[in-house]
Amino acid sequence: MPISYLNDSVIGIDAAYYLESTAKEPLLSALGGFPLGLESSIVRELNDLQSVGLRPHFVFNGLDYGIDDDSFGPSLTCAANIALAFETYESNQAPRSAQMFKTSGAPKPAELTEFLKRTLHKHGFPFTVAPYSALAQLAYYEKHPCQFVDAIYGPSELFLYGVDKIITQFKLLYQQDDAPAKEKPLDGPAKKSPKLSSQFIPETSEFLSIDRRSCLEELGRIPSSLFDEALLLAGSKVLTAFPPAAKSKKTYPFRDVITLLAGFGGNVVALCNQYSDDEEVQRLDYLDRYKRAMTGIRHHIVITIEGDIDTLDKDNAPSDLHDCIGQRLPEELNMYLSRGLVRPRVLNWLASGTVVILPPYDGGDSKVYQHLIQQQLEPIRRQTLSLLADSLNRYYQRKEITTRYWFDAKAEFKFNIKDLLPSPKSSLDSWNVKDEAMSKRRQTLAKQSLDLPLGSFSFAVRSLQDVDFAAATVTPRSKDQRVLESKDEICANAVWRFLQLRGYVDRQHQLTVWGKVLDGILSSTGSKSEQERAALLAVELLRLGLLSADTMFPAYSGAPARSNEIDKRNCMLVARITSLGRLVHEPRGYSGPLSRHLLAYHSIISAVQGSMRDMLEMCTVTMFLEGCVNREREDWMDIALMLPLFDEESYSLGVLILHYLDELFTREDPISEETREEVVVRGYDWLIYSDVRASLQCAFQLWDAVYKGVRLAKEGGEDIKEFEMWDEVDQWLASRR
Repeated sequence: MPISYLNDSVIGIDAAYYLESTAKEPLLSALGGFPLGLESSIVRELNDLQSVGLRPHFVFNGLDYGIDDDSFGPSLTCAANIALAFETYESNQAPRSAQMFKTSGAPKPAELTEFLKRTLHKHGFPFTVAPYSALAQLAYYEKHPCQFVDAIYGPSELFLYGVDKIITQFKLLYQQDDAPAKEKPLDGPAKKSPKLSSQFIPETSEFLSIDRRSCLEELGRIPSSLFDEALLLAGSKVLTAFPPAAKSKKTYPFRDVITLLAGFGGNVVALCNQYSDDEEVQRLDYLDRYKRAMTGIRHHIVITIEGDIDTLDKDNAPSDLHDCIGQRLPEELNMYLSRGLVRPRVLNWLASGTVVILPPYDGGDSKVYQHLIQQQLEPIRRQTLSLLADSLNRYYQRKEITTRYWFDAKAEFKFNIKDLLPSPKSSLDSWNVKDEAMSKRRQTLAKQSLDLPLGSFSFAVRSLQDVDFAAATVTPRSKDQRVLESKDEICANAVWRFLQLRGYVDRQHQLTVWGKVLDGILSSTGSKSEQERAALLAVELLRLGLLSADTMFPAYSGAPARSNEIDKRNCMLVARITSLGRLVHEPRGYSGPLSRHLLAYHSIISAVQGSMRDMLEMCTVTMFLEGCVNREREDWMDIALMLPLFDEESYSLGVLILHYLDELFTREDPISEETREEVVVRGYDWLIYSDVRASLQCAFQLWDAVYKGVRLAKEGGEDIKEFEMWDEVDQWLASRR
């Protein structure tokens, strides 16, 4: 159908389906981090849809629902696919490996949801996060008397929720211009393929859709109930495929499932009884699961137009509905989830009582990574959970939590939240600093040419360098004191609370040694979001003993390969540290060298960042739950984006510095100015869409800042592993930059 048929229509879009359907950056699974060029293509497509009168409204999945029979399987398959792609890449088959990375199954839509939320909010496209299923939420929007959406873009699974017509694809056509679009030239001689501009052609663009009536006709005018039941038995997110169908040697298309079910008069009970001797049917207790899945669909939890959390067909819902969908969280938490203030991960842990730790892209085979996940980050996860539970009712404060790891899938590690209480929540109540005090301190810092944003790590630690201001920030909440109002107040106090929990600030609001280390690094990196991320994670990795040149991934390729062992060690340390930074790159997909070794180190960085962001979000949410903050507001996503550690970077800056330093060893005089300039110019052939010179400057600046922080930690009495090595590497690097 012509796209113009949707003029002046609100289109509800299933975010997960959209991410699955949109063009992917081929090397994203090999790099980690947020996409480099996907934002621009998404924004262009949505702007083009708006130009013909469509108004998109995205809906994201919220908490997990249903029963997951194979928690680790898909991620293990992705990791295995990525490993094969790296083997292909290392055998000099780059084009083939790029296709293998693209089809590896990673990243999954859930791993890009925060990236998409940020993109949508930044460019003014509305979205909602459903309490559980985005499909149920979209169906509610369409069927509401006000018809909040006119049509839905999503998968055929929407039929299960009573939707009769589904848009499955937008086919937007473009006319390529003859002349390449003007681009800002990069500082390098590499020849880049010209980026041609194109113009949207609405007259010939169209959309594809499927409708229930046509499906029923094509399938022999079967009853709608048979169609729905067969759709569920064929396999979906809420129910695995009927085992005899899944084990068939046939591909078992949907028609065959219908034939099978029709043979029993459309009676699923009779069908399951017929196959009651099947081992998988018995193991899964399939009939019970089917009933739970169908109940969960009919009585799903949605957020209403008025903002309340409600049950579909509530009058007929069973009392044990939570066994079909999942444990229901307090409505206030669901509201924060729906607005994007908080991510679903920690809420999922608490609601389900299960923490499932999946393998990273590199496979997570190293003992270093497994020790980090199981031993070093576990206390942080528990503290984060206890912080949230301590602000909820007693049910959650006495909940048992089970942790499962992919590398020990049969083992279950249990703890009860009551054993973690009281949480450190009460020790954080002295952070209620208002705008007036912060503005004065910021003005004082501005006189020192320091423009530090409120809510940043930079302002948080630098402001506390003033002992008098630090003492004045001890502001326990009282009844006659106004609550925090502005997003500046909220984010600044949340960051201070987080820094106290992590030991950068003590209970008297004075900087600890680690707080001074963080301040020292930030004073050299700057206060941009990516610089703050790099600084905080560098300190955390140093504290964990992971900011080193140790042999962590001996089986992985992509480590420094030239010169002697000392040079390799030095190159490795610098590459790992600079992996924390951001490559200066055009807004398009990455094209350049890869390293499985640095991907594995990126997995460590990503795990630490995830734990830190979880704790920071819980510091923020508990301020709302405890009534420290004015809840009547609309800037929820602004707060989420203002808090540090939102974006995740790839290791691409680290691989650039690794190749730069490695390439120097191929020259007769590796430290001469002429050699260094030649290698910089050569870098534009490695990364054709990157500003290599500017990226190297960022990398060296980050090294200087982290090295400064290491020295401050040593001077403060902290035990720094192989401290002498840092001096040696700094002197070595000085002649190569």
